[in-house]
Amino acid sequence: MGKMQYYTVKDYVEILEENGLLLEDGAKEAGAQVIRTMTYNSKEAEADTLFICKGAAFKPMYLREAVERGAVCYVSEKTFAPGESVPYILVKDIRKAMSVLANFFYNKPWEDLVVTGIGGTKGKSTSAYYMKAVVDDYMEALGKKESAVISSIDIYDGKSLVESHITTPEAVELQQHLRNALDSGIEYAEMEVSSQALKYNRVDGMRFDAAVFLNISEDHISPIEHEDFEDYFTSKMRMFEKADRAFVNLDADYTDRILTYAKDAKEMYTFSTKNPEADFYAYAVRKEGHETKFSVKCAEFDEEFVLTMPGLFNVENALGVIAAATKLGIPSAYIHSGLKRARSSGRMELYASRDKEKIAIVDYAHNKLSFEKLFSSMQAEYPDYDIVSVFGCPGKKALVRRRDLGTVAGRYARKVYLAAEDPGYEPVADISADIARYVAAQNCPYEMIEDRGEAIRTAIEKSEGKTLFLITGKGAETRQKYGSEYIDCPSDVEYVKKYLAQYDAKEK
Repeated sequence: MGKMQYYTVKDYVEILEENGLLLEDGAKEAGAQVIRTMTYNSKEAEADTLFICKGAAFKPMYLREAVERGAVCYVSEKTFAPGESVPYILVKDIRKAMSVLANFFYNKPWEDLVVTGIGGTKGKSTSAYYMKAVVDDYMEALGKKESAVISSIDIYDGKSLVESHITTPEAVELQQHLRNALDSGIEYAEMEVSSQALKYNRVDGMRFDAAVFLNISEDHISPIEHEDFEDYFTSKMRMFEKADRAFVNLDADYTDRILTYAKDAKEMYTFSTKNPEADFYAYAVRKEGHETKFSVKCAEFDEEFVLTMPGLFNVENALGVIAAATKLGIPSAYIHSGLKRARSSGRMELYASRDKEKIAIVDYAHNKLSFEKLFSSMQAEYPDYDIVSVFGCPGKKALVRRRDLGTVAGRYARKVYLAAEDPGYEPVADISADIARYVAAQNCPYEMIEDRGEAIRTAIEKSEGKTLFLITGKGAETRQKYGSEYIDCPSDVEYVKKYLAQYDAKEK
């Protein structure tokens, strides 16, 4: 593990030229200048900063601020005039350039880490935390540091633990987190790999020791994400070309196509709960009390595993992790112990009233596949409970979700409460009304209550008899996105605990 090495402006010009991205070198006079900071956030610029001008919303004032704070050169697709002559490097594609620059600046930290990338429409964060639990048990036994994790829930890199607002960070932050992990003495990292990250070059230039692909269904189709399913699908498939070992779920849709792409990896393995020919085959899947038990047959062993996190559907997520961990050489004892204790904040968290009449599950489920799995599994596991659903959809994004989530919830639930879920610039009432028509089409009653806390309180207070509340989308997040701002708020977990406690007090 080498110490961070810093490079000159001339070095950055040369690396961009090597990668066929250089358009113009307007920084010849500053060639010997050493770069010690790299950012695209003007407020983070300081002395010796290489500033990246990126994004459709970029304004020249950001560059002016960066220069005032100490930026010595900027990278952009076009020149700006910040009131003085500033050295610049013009590139053909700023997104591709960002990955090249970030890998170079942070000295490719992933090369010295064991990185597991996890892709798919649903289950990425659960699988990331399953893998983290397994790796961490192994590391603890060796007297080493816990692993880093980069997920849609939070990011831990050895130096900080922060709540996440994006599944896979931009290349500059991503490589910075991996560098922090390496500098902290961490050896393993688990990360979710989103279709957006693959489409927009955030993980370009790096490799995954293991790439687990869980499933795929239509999602993230909107003018600002993926134009159609084909674009979404092919973006996700780019993960395999960056993988040393690929792990594919044979129970996913489009398996034949996925396997074709997976051959781009150096090695490929399959896992399944249905196909005994898979390299890792799970069988005898069952629920016993609050535990899920299943056996796994592979070349290395034939053993029973236990999950204590609710949801039979989590067997698929666990199976991908068992396959990856096994092929990465982690002894099965730690795979057993890790999976048994694995928890993910805000993911399938179960809370119950004292009389067990009211059970609430808080989960991040937010697309068709995750909704279908969650609702069908919970209906099977709690057959004598009515389902009441509380959820919403984000503003201006993944517009097809409104139809899908409204339809699925309407089909399973006795009642649906529609609430705010990161509306951004779109009015919550408009988003909820859009979802509501699909709920109504299933002849399911609904109520629109913008405030999530109020929606959860009302759902619990108005419920009659045995009720299972599925409160989805926000999990343990403590912020709501309104406009471009993130507003602090209690998490769904906090709301559930509060209002179940109020229910218990009344039932005394």
